[in-house]
Amino acid sequence: MSLWLAALAMDRHRLAHDSESDGKPLVLITHTAHGPRIEAVSRAGGEAGARVGMMLSDARALCPQILTAPYDPAGDRALLEQLAVWALRWGPWTALDPPDGLLVDVTEVPHLFGGEARLMADVAACFARRGLGIRAALAPTAGAAWALSHFGRAGAILDTGESIVSRLADLPVAALRLDDEVASVLKRLGIKHIGQLAGVEEGIDGKNSGRDALQRRFRNRRSPAANPLVRLDQLLGRIPEPLLPVVPVDLPLVQRRLMEPIRHRSLLDRIVADLAEDMARELEGRGEGARRLELGFWRVDGVVTVRRLELAAPTREAAHISRLFNGKLDDIDAGFGIEMVRLRASWSEPLALAQGDFEAAAERHGTSLAACIDRLTARLGEGAVTRPVPFASHLPERAQRWQRPLAPEPASQETFDFHSRPLKMLEKPEKIAVLYATPDGYPQRFRWRGTVHDVARVEGPERIAPEWWRERGSTRLRDYYRIEDRQGRRYWIYRCGLIGDGRGSDAAGAAPDWFLQGLCA
Repeated sequence: MSLWLAALAMDRHRLAHDSESDGKPLVLITHTAHGPRIEAVSRAGGEAGARVGMMLSDARALCPQILTAPYDPAGDRALLEQLAVWALRWGPWTALDPPDGLLVDVTEVPHLFGGEARLMADVAACFARRGLGIRAALAPTAGAAWALSHFGRAGAILDTGESIVSRLADLPVAALRLDDEVASVLKRLGIKHIGQLAGVEEGIDGKNSGRDALQRRFRNRRSPAANPLVRLDQLLGRIPEPLLPVVPVDLPLVQRRLMEPIRHRSLLDRIVADLAEDMARELEGRGEGARRLELGFWRVDGVVTVRRLELAAPTREAAHISRLFNGKLDDIDAGFGIEMVRLRASWSEPLALAQGDFEAAAERHGTSLAACIDRLTARLGEGAVTRPVPFASHLPERAQRWQRPLAPEPASQETFDFHSRPLKMLEKPEKIAVLYATPDGYPQRFRWRGTVHDVARVEGPERIAPEWWRERGSTRLRDYYRIEDRQGRRYWIYRCGLIGDGRGSDAAGAAPDWFLQGLCA
């Protein structure tokens, strides 16, 4: 079932302002580099000549008394998400169809309402009680239901045994949810309706010659909205159309509405400690621990300040939470007073009850590893505390990655340790200039960072081939050498490519490049 709220923005504005502008021409505008542009139009505004996409100056030339209000796409999206959860009364799951539609799975549901017609009547009545205009349609596929709700008769029902092509043949190709550019291309080809597209796809001799021609024309279009054949197959149910269902999540939330606004830090710390204890009890009841917390402060003048905290491991220790937030409240401006404080866990993970152990005892004394990492993260920033972990790659610069300190290592990663590696690896291999190379292939003298080094000892080579599954076939081989100069300094260098290997961007026979990648002990 497709639900199209064509006037979602105007309906939300009307309900929020108690219909103060009913009967008057009203438009919702957004500011652009060329001036205010109209994003939504009321019925009276449409009768006065205003259109979506028109500049406000052009609309006022037609109707000088037109009213304006700011366009709020974020508010419309929030309302649409609320309606998606509310629409679960008609099906097991719903999906967003932005910017102003919903899709509801009603498979094996209509008989619970007394049939498909009564189901559609119930949908229309429920939305009418909420003051929202809607166009709904039922069809075997999401694409067919969308086409009927947007371009067909309101309340249309397409039976399972009815031919989709014959029912939708007279609808324009825009009903396939195509981009405007693709729809224009089809119109230039003389394909204006879905029936014409289906006829061209079948071909004159029934050998899909027309489909092959369309496939060649749109073969580089990866998005479904840019490929009419993909949209047609989804409309007819030939290929599946993945949809992302809306899953309602009840986030743990605790708050304090204060009888009198507060301005002093000591009182604020006490309230934060009380909220941390309330959050600990809420999380314990759910069997969860918080990974991300958001602490919001509402001032009497309407200003809202939010402080966020991300933890290294799930926790519901009230003292630990309040101690971390204490370091983030120094710059809070209470203004004329704070009247409400709210604490929400926007990310939580299962955390079962466990017997106290040494780690818990250490955390009470402030020496826990997780507590230490949380303190460092709160003081230095979210991305300042990481640790290296092995990664399955035989290329030295890809043999490790950085992740959160206490995040588990991937179980499937196996390290390659055929040879020992230098203790210090450069962030990126640096190119060196080889002044003289021996007949065996290694350099006898090279320049790095403006200094010339004479090679005294050499060990190698160790050949490393490129990752054929990730890089192109023209990537050159590497030969690594451990060298020592006459001052006793040791380096790890490699030659990229061989003379005459025919690889790389240079022509065959070009000299290979040399790089320094590590410093040996």
